[in-house]
Amino acid sequence: MRAFVIAAVLGLGTGWAAADAPADYIADAKLFYRVVACKGSDPLPADLDAPTIEKHCAEMAKRYEKYQTNYLTPASTFFAQLRPSNLPTTVVYPFGGGDLSSALVTYPDAREITTLSLEHAGDPSRLAKLTKKKQLSSALSAYRDASKGLLSLNDSTSENMKLLERGGIPGQLSFHLTGMAANGYEPVALKFFHFAEDGALVYFTQAEIDAAAKKYAKKKGGSWVDTDWSEAFSNMELSFRKVGDPKAPVIIHRHVAANLDDKHFDGSVIQKHLAAKGPIAAMTKAASFLLWSGSFAKIREFLTTNMVWMASDATGIPPKVAKKTGFTQITYGKFAGPFLPNVNASVGEDMVELWKKQPYRKLPFRYGYPDAEKRVHLMITKK
Repeated sequence: MRAFVIAAVLGLGTGWAAADAPADYIADAKLFYRVVACKGSDPLPADLDAPTIEKHCAEMAKRYEKYQTNYLTPASTFFAQLRPSNLPTTVVYPFGGGDLSSALVTYPDAREITTLSLEHAGDPSRLAKLTKKKQLSSALSAYRDASKGLLSLNDSTSENMKLLERGGIPGQLSFHLTGMAANGYEPVALKFFHFAEDGALVYFTQAEIDAAAKKYAKKKGGSWVDTDWSEAFSNMELSFRKVGDPKAPVIIHRHVAANLDDKHFDGSVIQKHLAAKGPIAAMTKAASFLLWSGSFAKIREFLTTNMVWMASDATGIPPKVAKKTGFTQITYGKFAGPFLPNVNASVGEDMVELWKKQPYRKLPFRYGYPDAEKRVHLMITKK
C-alpha cells in the first residue's frame, strides 16, 4: 500500500500525473518521429492520410542514405580520431538552430546539449490536427523544402527556418527530431520550459500551457517573423536514447529561443543559466559570422571562459581573441575568406592568415559554410 501511495504522490507508474507535474508531449514527439522523420514502426494514425506519408517517407529515405554516406560516416570517423577522450559531456551550440544532428556527430558522448537560436521550438500538437489530405501534403512539402539542407548540407539557412516559424509542422521541433532520428536515436520525453530569475529551468504544466494558448510567441530578431503558436512552446527539452536499447543512457537536448546579441544576452536569465553549467564543449557553424562582431562580445566571452574544446567553421572564435584567452587553433581544409559580404574585414584577414600559416589538413566533408571559393573548412579551438 505504501509503495502505491508514494507512486501516486509522485505521479509515477499509475497512469496519473499531478496537476503541477511538467507536461510531457511524448505522444506528439513520437508522432513527429513516425510521420515527419519517418522512423519507427508505430502504425500510422487512421485520420492521417497514409499515401501522403508514404510518399514523404520515400523521399526522406533517399535523404537519410545521402546523409549517411556524405556526412555521418566520414564526420564520425574524423571526430573520433580528433576528439579528446576527457571532454565535458555538456555541449553548448550558439546559433545552432535546428542542428542537433551535427552536435551528435561532433560529440556522440554528450549527455546534455543546448542549442540556441532566434527560432522558437514550436507547438507539438499541430501535426495530429492535419487530418485533411491537402493540409498534410502541404505541410510535409513545406517541411521538405525548408529542411533540404539539413541532411544534405548539414545545416539550414535562416530563410528556411523562418518559413517554419508558423504552420502545421514547426521547424525547430521537426528539425531536431529528424536530426536525432538520423543518428539512430528515439524520443523518450518532450517538455517545455522557461527560466527563473536565477537561470534555473522551470517546466510548464499542462494548465499553464492551456492558459497561455492565445499568447503567441514574438520574434526574437528584427528580420524574423512572429509565430502563430503559444509562447509556452518557445523552449523545448527533448530526451532521447539509442533506438531499441532501454538501458542506453538518456541524452537531454534543450533548444532555447534567444537573441544572443549583447543587448539581449548580457545580464539575462539565459546568460545565468549557461554560466551555471561549468566547463563545456562547444561548437558553432554557419553562424553568419556573428562571433566576429562587437555586438556579440558577451556570448563570445561566455565561450572563451567556459569551453575547453570547440569545433567550428570560420564563424567561430576570431584568432586574436582565441590567442588572448589562452586557446590554440588548428585548421582543416582551405579558407580564402568569408563567402558572405559585409562582415568584419579585419577578422577575415586574420582567419585567412591563420590557414596560411598552417599545413594543409584534409577535410572529407562539409562543416558549415564553404569559404569564398566554395571550399570546405573547419577549425578546432582548444585550451
